[in-house]
Amino acid sequence: MKTYKYISAIISACMLLSCSNDLSEKVFSYVTDQSYEYTEDDFNPIVASVYRPVRDFIGHQNWYMAQESSSDAIVMPANASGWDDGGIYKRMHYHTWNSEQVHIGNLWNTLYFGITLANKVIEQIENDIVPAPSPEIKTLGLSEVRAMRAFYYWMVCDNFGEAPLVKEVTEEMPSKNTRKEIYDFIVSELKDVHNILPETHGGTQYGRINKWAAKTILANIYLNAEVYTGQPAWEECLALCDEIIGSNKFNLADNYNAAFRNSGIENLPEIIFTIPFDRDFAEGNSIHMFSWHGELKKKYETEATPWGSGSAMGISQFIDTYHPNDTRLEDSWLMGEQYAADGTLLTGVYDMLDLPLTFTKDLPNGEYTLETEGYRMNKFEVIAGSTHNSSTDFPLFRYSQVLLMKAECLLRTNQGGAGVLVTQVRNRAFKENPSMATVTDSQLRENSVYQYGYVENYIITKPGNQDPVVLGRLLDELGWEFAWEGFRRRDMIRFGTYTTKSWLSHEPQGNYRTVFPIPEATLTSNPNLVQNPDYK
Repeated sequence: MKTYKYISAIISACMLLSCSNDLSEKVFSYVTDQSYEYTEDDFNPIVASVYRPVRDFIGHQNWYMAQESSSDAIVMPANASGWDDGGIYKRMHYHTWNSEQVHIGNLWNTLYFGITLANKVIEQIENDIVPAPSPEIKTLGLSEVRAMRAFYYWMVCDNFGEAPLVKEVTEEMPSKNTRKEIYDFIVSELKDVHNILPETHGGTQYGRINKWAAKTILANIYLNAEVYTGQPAWEECLALCDEIIGSNKFNLADNYNAAFRNSGIENLPEIIFTIPFDRDFAEGNSIHMFSWHGELKKKYETEATPWGSGSAMGISQFIDTYHPNDTRLEDSWLMGEQYAADGTLLTGVYDMLDLPLTFTKDLPNGEYTLETEGYRMNKFEVIAGSTHNSSTDFPLFRYSQVLLMKAECLLRTNQGGAGVLVTQVRNRAFKENPSMATVTDSQLRENSVYQYGYVENYIITKPGNQDPVVLGRLLDELGWEFAWEGFRRRDMIRFGTYTTKSWLSHEPQGNYRTVFPIPEATLTSNPNLVQNPDYK
């Protein structure tokens, strides 16, 4: 198990925009934010506190499954063990969520909690309420917090579009800003600070934003600029990718699954920015709990029993896009017969009682499946003794994404060289069949191999929109490389498939679904806000 240094820091902050109208403070301690005298020893823990909200991202009712289960790769159907919960997971698949959807409310609150923390810390450092050990450390700390605030605002911009842009501690009820205004603020902040941040990769900077992580965030924002503002920024993204590649600080691990192991990754040169987790001190990674069948406790010897027969699983149409020799298939998806640690064949306990626990690929629909249907998560290592929290970290950015961002920019701007970059990423997935790793620029411009269409009883019955996907093969490559990593919704929107194609039990519900609605509780508590367009 990796060594994880847990820093506990308490900052008084309201859950911005979704708190009640009662702003009176109730003090349950003799020490308040106003009376506590900070010292230089508090500086680093205060800066580190702004990272706390990201650990809430990786849940089945927050950012993670809002990205994945609304896409064409993963679905969370009901089964004999439950997993209906009033239809909340299926609504993400159908794209019929409303402003009371739990994923959306949790995501909003998590992001604005992070923003509120960052605003508070910036105020405290700028006004020397929290003294810095030196002017240089003060500048570094402020730059790090501003970069993390920009990251949270990127998630706001990406998921909600128009939203409040609050840059200081305030009790005023804010109004909405345009998506372009939020985009411009993020870009300005990151351009201001990224060259101030330390270049150190790994070590004490592991899990924190350094110069290269800030540049990668900015590159991602430029990659999606046309979605956010209507104006592309391919050349800007390309320039940043070249800087990151040219730094020679990063490279691909020899094995694809190295970035998803429980230990030995702190200095892995493939990882650019990650969310550190620890089963005891930094909880939040529970993917195995909502994807795995409870009987897998006997296989992986976990302390906790996964919930029921699990739910998060691969959509068969997506699984069918993999080449059978692509090792990322087995590195990402748990399939076939399952055995206990002692070699005993595991069996079903619900509608497949006493029958072999064999995970099969094909799904009848996105509504209800048998307990053994659907490939499950096999990407993030879960070691023996894991509770409902895994100690395996979650990489937000890997070097392979920088290579594929550059490839996309080259294709979008009609420049050559994309195939070489994609081949570089594919090489480790086809070690036994190296000739199959090679892909050309022209192949990346071909249509996606995904067989889109509405499924009933395992069969596509309504093809729906069958227009070719521009750069469809590149979209496929992104899917194979980043399955289970939270990329798919954003990639689908950029490639134009998220609101146009049908898959499993999903049919298009309108282009306005590329952003989520503002949560109902937030609208109720703040009369200055109006709902995003077309949401009733």
